[in-house]
Amino acid sequence: MTRSDKDWLLLVISLPTSSGTVRMRIWRALKSLGCVALRDGAYLLPAGDERGDLLRELGDECIREGGSAWLMSVQASAGEAAMYRQLFDRSEQYADLLTAWRDANRTLSRLPVGDLARLRKRLQREIDAVRAIDFFPTEASMEAEAAWADFSKRIDALLAPDEPHQIAGGIPRLDPAEYRGRTWATRRRLWVDRVASAWLIRRFIDPEARFRWLARPSDCPKSALGFDFDGATFTHVGDRVTFETLLASFGLDQDAALARLGTIVHALDVGGEPVPEASGFEAVVAGARERIDDDDALLAEMSSVLDSLYAHFRRDGERGKARRADD
Repeated sequence: MTRSDKDWLLLVISLPTSSGTVRMRIWRALKSLGCVALRDGAYLLPAGDERGDLLRELGDECIREGGSAWLMSVQASAGEAAMYRQLFDRSEQYADLLTAWRDANRTLSRLPVGDLARLRKRLQREIDAVRAIDFFPTEASMEAEAAWADFSKRIDALLAPDEPHQIAGGIPRLDPAEYRGRTWATRRRLWVDRVASAWLIRRFIDPEARFRWLARPSDCPKSALGFDFDGATFTHVGDRVTFETLLASFGLDQDAALARLGTIVHALDVGGEPVPEASGFEAVVAGARERIDDDDALLAEMSSVLDSLYAHFRRDGERGKARRADD
């Protein structure tokens, strides 16, 4: 048996009958941790990570509210471990998720972009919550992961049609002076990577840039510098999104504030490590797209937002340097 098979935690609590609000808060916390109720007031959880500390904190809260709490370590035999594991089967939760995705799939193509972005975020939270308490993954979890990958790709395709595929190879360093006064082209109905890249081009690479918004990538004029579509001059290279490719191409990746903006664009465009500011930026882009049909006007509005984020990150970086100097 693995450590999770042998070692278990059992929290036994009681609360005054008058503490309805506290009781509900404790129950919700136990549920979010993935505890299984063996009987009223007795909750089981596989040992590991910080679960013991979290259960101890809940027990302490019960005591502060006038109740009682006992946290015990339990050693399971092989037979007991098999029964305990069965209690933590998440197949039903995954089945509920699959049903919700099938229902949502019927209306995806009719949803405004803002609703699509909110839907994706909500469904992502739901599957993440089940993943967090799936201590013993089964075939049901693998099926759900495959279904989620397909479903989330469809949402992403609706949010950003014709999203480019990454290409292999290095990124040569370019001289910005040779890229001034040019026409730049990308897919219309700007989304995160495209609007951030257009801002970066005009703000740091080509202040006189003119933009063409393309109905199809094949409409790109030969004289224009395409970005963020397959076959474009600047696109996804390796694990870099177009914004990051532009940073590397023009030597802008040494600017810490721009690099932080790059982490936001990367997280929203292709996923990866979560970034605190990403959800807020996504909401602003989605809201702007709902209000503004013209991509020039959309770029102008989002440029103000990106200017503000850039100024904030620069100031934050300078404060960090000052604190380190004082230390």
